[in-house]
Amino acid sequence: MLEGMRIIEIEGLGPGPFAAMLFADLGADVVTIHRKGGSAAPGFAERNPLDRGKRSIALDLKDAGDHETAMALIAAADGLIEGFRPGVMERLGLGPDECHAANPALVYGRMTGWGQDGPKAQQAGHDLNYIATSGALWYASAPGDAPLTPPTLVGDIGGGALYLVIGMLSGILRARQTGEGAVVDAAIVDGSAHMMNLFMALSATGALSMARGRSLLDGPHWSRTYRTADGGFVSVQCLEPKFYAEFLQRMGLADDPDFARQYDTSLWPELSQRLAAVFAKENRAHWASLFEGSDACVAPVLDPAEAARDPHMQARGVWQGDAPALQAAPAPRFVGEAPWTPKPSPSRGEHTGEILAELKNRGR
Repeated sequence: MLEGMRIIEIEGLGPGPFAAMLFADLGADVVTIHRKGGSAAPGFAERNPLDRGKRSIALDLKDAGDHETAMALIAAADGLIEGFRPGVMERLGLGPDECHAANPALVYGRMTGWGQDGPKAQQAGHDLNYIATSGALWYASAPGDAPLTPPTLVGDIGGGALYLVIGMLSGILRARQTGEGAVVDAAIVDGSAHMMNLFMALSATGALSMARGRSLLDGPHWSRTYRTADGGFVSVQCLEPKFYAEFLQRMGLADDPDFARQYDTSLWPELSQRLAAVFAKENRAHWASLFEGSDACVAPVLDPAEAARDPHMQARGVWQGDAPALQAAPAPRFVGEAPWTPKPSPSRGEHTGEILAELKNRGR
C-alpha cells in the first residue's frame, strides 16, 4: 500500500522503531540510520522483528561526511522518524528547520513520552510513567489491586507509535497535495489520553466513575479475569444483556436472583467473589470447552506461545516462527493481497554500500 514512500529512521528504542516497522510492513522503503560502531548481542539484529523489511546504513551523525550523507537521504524522503529528547536533533544539525530547508515537503516525525514542550519535556520516563500521568492507567486491574497493564501496549505502542504513524501519514497526504511538510509531535501522554475517549464516553450515560471499580467496564463481575483450578485464567466480558444471559445459563446461574441484577453496582464485589470461587473449581481447559462456540464472551487467557497454537490464530496466520522467537503478522490486512511472510531484518550497516551507491547515482 505504501510502495514508493521512503521513510528515514534515526536509530532509537521502542515506539520509534515500531512505527518504522509498521511503515515497512505496509510497503514503504524504510532506511534506518544505525550508529556507526554500535553493537548488539550476536544475532540480535537479524532476529529483531522491529527491523524486519528495513534497510540499514551505519553513520556517525557527528562526522561531517556522514552528516552530509544523512542530509542527502532526508532530502529525498517522505518522512523522518526520531525519538530523542527535545533538542538533541537540533544539536546534531538535523532539526526540523535544517531538514525542511533541504526538503520542504518532509514530514518530520518526533516520538517522545512527554512531548516537545511542557514542564516534563526534558525529564526521563518510561511507558508506565506516561500512562500513569495521562490517566490511562487508572482503570487498569481489579478494584483494590495495583493498576497494571500489558507492558508497552497502551503507552509505547498504542499511545505512541500508532499515533506517530497516523500523524505522519496525514502529513504526507497533505504534503503530496501542497508540497508543504509538517512536524509531528507524537507524545505518549497525548495519545494514551486520547485513547481514553471511548471509555470517557461512558460519562454521557452516567456509567463512568472516577472511583476505580465503579464504572461499567472496570468494576462488574462480568468484565474481568478469573483464576482457574490449574493456575490459568479466563476472561469474561459479557456486557450486553443477551450475552450475559447466555453466560449465566452456561454457568448454571440463570435462576439466581442476585446475578439477574446485572447492572446493580452494589452487588458487583460480592458477585465477583462468587464467580471467582466457581471458576477456581475447574481448570482452564474445562471452561474453554464449556464456552467454545458460544456468545457468552468468555475466552481463556493465552500466553503468546499458546496463542500461536490457537486454531483461530493459526487460521489467520497471525503468529509466525517458533517460541520464544515469535513475531506477529502486519495489521490491518488488505483483501486480495498475497499472504504475508516475514521479511528479513538487516544486520547493522548491512546496506551501507548499496545506499551510498544509490545516492551517488542520484547525484549524477
